[in-house]
Amino acid sequence: MSVETLGRRRTVFVTIGIALGLFLAALDQTIVGTALPRIVAELNGLDYYAWVITAYMVASTTMTPVAGKLSDLFGRRPFLLGGMAGFVAASALCGQAQNMAELVAFRGIQGLFGGVLFASVFAALGDLFPPHVRARLQGVFASIFGLASVVGPVIGGYLTDNVGWRWVFYVNVPVGALAIAAVALTMPKVAHKASWRDIDFLGAFTLAAGLVPLLVALSITRDHDIFSPEVLGLLLVAAVVLVGFFFIERRTPHPMVPFTLFRNRTFSVSVITGFFVAFGMFGAITYVALIYQGVLGIPATNSGLLITPLMVGLIGSSIVTGQLMTRIPRYRYLGTVGITVMGIGLWLLGQVTTSTEQVEVVRDLVLVGIGLGTTMPLYLNAVQSALPREYLGVSSSQMQFWRNIGGTVGIAILGAVLSHELPDKIRAAVASVSLPPQAQGAIGASGNVQAIFDPAQIAATRAALPPQLQPVFDQLLLAIRGALASALHDIFVVGALVLIVALVASVFLEDVPLRGRERGAPREAVPAFGD
Repeated sequence: MSVETLGRRRTVFVTIGIALGLFLAALDQTIVGTALPRIVAELNGLDYYAWVITAYMVASTTMTPVAGKLSDLFGRRPFLLGGMAGFVAASALCGQAQNMAELVAFRGIQGLFGGVLFASVFAALGDLFPPHVRARLQGVFASIFGLASVVGPVIGGYLTDNVGWRWVFYVNVPVGALAIAAVALTMPKVAHKASWRDIDFLGAFTLAAGLVPLLVALSITRDHDIFSPEVLGLLLVAAVVLVGFFFIERRTPHPMVPFTLFRNRTFSVSVITGFFVAFGMFGAITYVALIYQGVLGIPATNSGLLITPLMVGLIGSSIVTGQLMTRIPRYRYLGTVGITVMGIGLWLLGQVTTSTEQVEVVRDLVLVGIGLGTTMPLYLNAVQSALPREYLGVSSSQMQFWRNIGGTVGIAILGAVLSHELPDKIRAAVASVSLPPQAQGAIGASGNVQAIFDPAQIAATRAALPPQLQPVFDQLLLAIRGALASALHDIFVVGALVLIVALVASVFLEDVPLRGRERGAPREAVPAFGD
C-alpha cells in the first residue's frame, strides 16, 4: 500500500480520514475537561472526578503498544476502522451515562479504542508515504494535537453551556462517521500471513497487568503522598509484573514489545528524548494555569485560551520541522535546538513573579511550544525511517507509549514537589504579614491557597472587611501569590533540568536518510540481543 498503488485522489481521501481519526482522539482529551464540573454537579459524583480522566488515560496508554504490534501482524486498516468505530460507540455510551460509575467505565472503554487509534494513525502514514513525504505530513499531523488543545476547551464550554454536557461526547459521532467513511471507502485491504497463533497473549496480559497498577499509582499522587503505602504498593506490584514481562518477551517469537528495538540507536535515543520532553511538556501544560490565575490574578473565563500561545508555537514549528527534515542532512540538531528552546521557555516560566507582565508569560509559552513542535515529528519520522517496515506499527506506538509514561511520571513528580513545598511557603508568607486579630479569618490566613483562584470570593471577602483592614488584606493576598510563584519556580526549573537528559541524548541520534532512498533498498537491520 503506497501513494503509487492508490493514486492521488484516493490517497488524499484516505489521508483526510486518518487525520479526522487523530483529531477525534486528540479532541476528546481536551474537550471533556471543560465539561467535568457540570458533569459532577449533575451526576453527584465528586469522588469520581479524577477517575473520569484517569480511566481513559490508563486504558489508552495500556492499549497503545498492544494495538501497535497487532497492526504490524494484521494490517493497519482493521485497527483504524475498529478504533474509530469503537471510539464513536463508546462516546455515545458516555453521553448516555446515568451516574459517575457508568461514566468512568465507559471512559475506560473509550480509552481502549483511543489507544488503538493513536497506535495506528502514524503507522498508517508510514505505510502510505515514502520518508521524505512522510516527514512533512507528520509535521502537519503533529499540529493536530495543538489544534485540538485550542479548540477543544472552546467547543466543550460552548456545548456544555448551550446544549448540555452530553453533547461533549455526542459530537464525536459525526466526526467519527466521516473518518470511518473516508478510510473504509479508500484504504485498501492488505494481505497478511499472520494468524491468531502469532498473537502474544501472555505478553499482552502481563503488560496490561504491569501497566495498570503503575499508571494508577502515578495518577493517585494527586491526593496521596508519593511515599504512601497505596502508591508504593502499586509500584511494587507493577515492578514485579513488568520484570516478568521482560523475560516473557525475550522467549516469544512475536513479542508485544520487541526489546531488540532498543539496540537500535535511533529508536533508543528517540524514546529517551520523547520520555523526558513529555515530562517537561505536561509540567508546562498542567501548571501554567496556576501562573495566570494564581500568581497574576487573571480571571480564567476560558481555560483553553490560556494555553493557546503554547499551541501556536507547537503548530508552527511542527509544520516547519517537517519541511526542514527533508532539506537538512544533519536534521538531528533540529531536535537539539528544539529541546534547548523548550528548556529556556520552562526556565523563564520559573522566573514569573506577581509583577510579571502577561505578555512575558505568552512569550515563554511560545518558546515551549516551539520546542515541543520540533521534537514531535522529528523523532517519530527518524524511528520509522531507521527500522524495517515490519516494525512500523510497534515502533510508532512505542513512541506514543513512552511519551504517555513520561507525561504521567512528570505530573506525579512535579505535583509531589508542589504539594510538599507550597504549604510551607504559604505559612511563611502569611507569617510575614502582621495580621491584626480582626483579620485572622481573611483569605489565606489558614493556609488555604485555593481561594485565590476565585475572583468573586476575593472581592466578597475584601468588601466584607472594614476599610482600615482592606490594605492588610491586599498585602496578605500578594504574599500568598508570591508563595505560589516561589513554589512554581521550583516546578518549572525541575522541568527544565530534566530536559538536559533529552538534550544530551538528542546529539546521539543518527541522521537516517529521509530522501534519495532507492525503492526497495534495505533498511538498517535491528540487532538482536547478544550481537
